[in-house]
Amino acid sequence: MEYKDYYEVMGVSRTASPDDIKRSYRKLARKYHPDVSKEANAEEKFKEVQEAYEVLKDPKKREAYDQLGSQWKSGQEFRPPPGWQGFGDFGAGGGGGASFEGVDLGGFSDFFESFFGSRGGHAPRSRQQHAHREFHMRGSDQHAKIGITLEEAYNGGAKSVHLQTQEVDAQGHVQHKTRTLKINIPKGVVPGQQLRLSQQGAPGMGGAPAGDLFLEIEILPHHLFTLEGHDVYINLPITPWEAALGSKINVPTLGGPVDMKIAPNSQGGQKLRLKGRGLTSKTQPGDQYVLLQIMTPPAETESQRELYEKMAQEMPYNPRQHFSQ
Repeated sequence: MEYKDYYEVMGVSRTASPDDIKRSYRKLARKYHPDVSKEANAEEKFKEVQEAYEVLKDPKKREAYDQLGSQWKSGQEFRPPPGWQGFGDFGAGGGGGASFEGVDLGGFSDFFESFFGSRGGHAPRSRQQHAHREFHMRGSDQHAKIGITLEEAYNGGAKSVHLQTQEVDAQGHVQHKTRTLKINIPKGVVPGQQLRLSQQGAPGMGGAPAGDLFLEIEILPHHLFTLEGHDVYINLPITPWEAALGSKINVPTLGGPVDMKIAPNSQGGQKLRLKGRGLTSKTQPGDQYVLLQIMTPPAETESQRELYEKMAQEMPYNPRQHFSQ
């Protein structure tokens, strides 16, 4: 069965107001009315417009249709999603088909009748029985992204998040609402990981359960650390004498500062590891890597410049000697 994109037929967006839909309908009805239109496929187009307007003008039908509409594109095969259990009785009366100002267009599409039931009273008994069932459909799943700090990813714990959502009221108007949810951040969560909140998605219809809400984790930038997988990286500035003579330096970690030994004759760019100081993991906890950055003090006074000159004389060293090889 072919899915019908009624918004595409009407030339409006999914957030269009009832007035926008009505204006578009009047425009298209005049354009494709079989008595006046010169379009080759006017009657078929007119029938499509009538069917689309029959759904989008009615808030209840539109709400039911929107539950499915985000999952298909016009022309695709229509396959009911999980939780779609029956047909709705939307009280659509009529004389057995689409008509407008005396123009008999026959019945609406199979998609319309399968979803909303027959408009007339001449459908087979099984079709009529379906049409009077209560409409049940599980709400659609929703997806959103949330930003958390690296400390929150490391420690885990409860967090309140605010989500902007769109809802359609009984008049078909789109309303923007803010939802506040309290969620639990598991320890060691990483970017791209999804948290599933059961039945916090779009509401179901006819008493069916709501869909689920999936929150994708984003780690906010940190002023000291960067994250790669479960490993944490930090650039550690040290002085030339700390690098040359060796030292014990207090290094920040997500679990609190620790003392780390710097070996004599360490070089800039050297990478040291603090085992198990990264994010927790089900298999093996991440590590923290410390990248040494040797910072040269400025020679701002005469005595400081003399000290550098003395070092150059007493410790001749050419770090670019390999260039000539």
